[in-house]
Amino acid sequence: MLADAVIVGGGPNGLMLACELSLAGVRPVVLERLPRPSEEPKANGLLGQVVKLIDHRGLYERLSGSPGPPQPNSAYFMFAAMSMDLSLLDASPVHALAVPQRRIVQVLEERALELGVDVRRGHQVVGLAQDGGSVTVDVEAPDAPYRLRARYLVGADGAHSLTRKLSGIGFPGVTYDRTTARTAHATVPAEWLDPATGALNVPGYGPVPPFLPQRTEHGGFSYAPLPGHPPLVSTMEWDQPETDAPMSLEELRASIRRVLGAEIPLGPPSGEGPHVLRRLTGGNTRVAERFSDRRVFLVGDAAHVYATGGGPGLNLGLQDAVNLGWRLAAAIRGGAPAGLLDGYETERRQAARRMILNAQAQAALTAPGGDVTALRELFTELLGHRDTVRHLADLIAGADVRYDMGVNDAHPLIGRFAPDLELRTPDGTVRLAELTRSARPLLLDLTEDASAAASLSDWDGQVEVVTARPPSPAPPATALLLRPDCYVAWATSASRPGPEERDSLRSAARRWLAAPAHA
Repeated sequence: MLADAVIVGGGPNGLMLACELSLAGVRPVVLERLPRPSEEPKANGLLGQVVKLIDHRGLYERLSGSPGPPQPNSAYFMFAAMSMDLSLLDASPVHALAVPQRRIVQVLEERALELGVDVRRGHQVVGLAQDGGSVTVDVEAPDAPYRLRARYLVGADGAHSLTRKLSGIGFPGVTYDRTTARTAHATVPAEWLDPATGALNVPGYGPVPPFLPQRTEHGGFSYAPLPGHPPLVSTMEWDQPETDAPMSLEELRASIRRVLGAEIPLGPPSGEGPHVLRRLTGGNTRVAERFSDRRVFLVGDAAHVYATGGGPGLNLGLQDAVNLGWRLAAAIRGGAPAGLLDGYETERRQAARRMILNAQAQAALTAPGGDVTALRELFTELLGHRDTVRHLADLIAGADVRYDMGVNDAHPLIGRFAPDLELRTPDGTVRLAELTRSARPLLLDLTEDASAAASLSDWDGQVEVVTARPPSPAPPATALLLRPDCYVAWATSASRPGPEERDSLRSAARRWLAAPAHA
């Protein structure tokens, strides 16, 4: 039997990809070596564009546990442990969702099973081979080993990806061995907490705002009172002697003394675990030489890793999965336009490079030394300017990524993620994000004569067409074509698009959709 697609790895990225393929009518097989989801504390949430993306798939409320769409952070955020005043912006692009990775896995696996995905836990890939039309994997399983053939295979198996290694794909980059990070769930004196701001007032140092890292000449410190857990306390130091001793709270207390020049009497964490108590030395920023090898593709940490905080691997990986899913489904169903699969690497490598810039710039600005301190003073002055804050907020959120859609890019929405719009339809008011839950191409037509919708009559059945009255104030576009990954492939602001604009729309449809059902 030839499967459509095999996904190696049942973490967030692999499960997200499985959901995307299923929405597109493809039934993937997910092979996960762990018999049950890991309880090890990893990422603590999602940040940036990915939060809007999961809202477009109807997953935000499941993950947040509260009704309503995501709201941007409109107060303060940090870049390289320097505060950014997001209130300077008319609209902040920085969205944050505090949710542990194991909960993300739980929700995505529940959704995958709802969609009929075959998730096989305790099944480990040990071999891989390709021929002209398929990929064959050797699998060790609880009952007996077996061999599985598929048209395509995707490695979502992490930074040490066996898929990547078996495919002969290099993983060049930079290893940072100067840093030592210590992190633990711990209790702090209740009387040190400011009930109004949540800041931790450290005698001899001063207030430490929650979630906003501090940088001193001796290292970094952060205090994160994540919901449902004891506070997460972290330090970062440079050029510390190596040790094989087990990590302890006393080691973290000593690190805090060196970094802040003050004592924090940490206590053991309360409540049920698992609890974090770890030491990490060094880190890596690496990007795969290529994101595919014939019928094998890489997503997430298998394709790129970053030595920086904020969970960039998870944030990028989930977006990798959505970018690849609809392309892979089109190739499996047949009729995909030329170059559609190749576009996955082109676009996601662009996003990976922006994250490298982000990671390396923040690492340089938090390093020790008086010259870095002087640079930070200058940078702090620049952060008082709205344009600087906007530029860095877009970089952090990933909102600065603009894809080449191969059409007239004069309209500012083209190549960007879908805008936030609230629309008036005959069935009532609806958000644009609610119209993209099916993961199909979408044409939103707000023109006076519905001429945009008429222009795509040849693609009837391939594109979901929604005609609505424009919101107030005036929308950023009167018509737009969204790819399944919610990026704008075409847009216009004309109330009645002329022949040239309608031709441009059809050109965009030919690039991103299968051949017309009828010409």
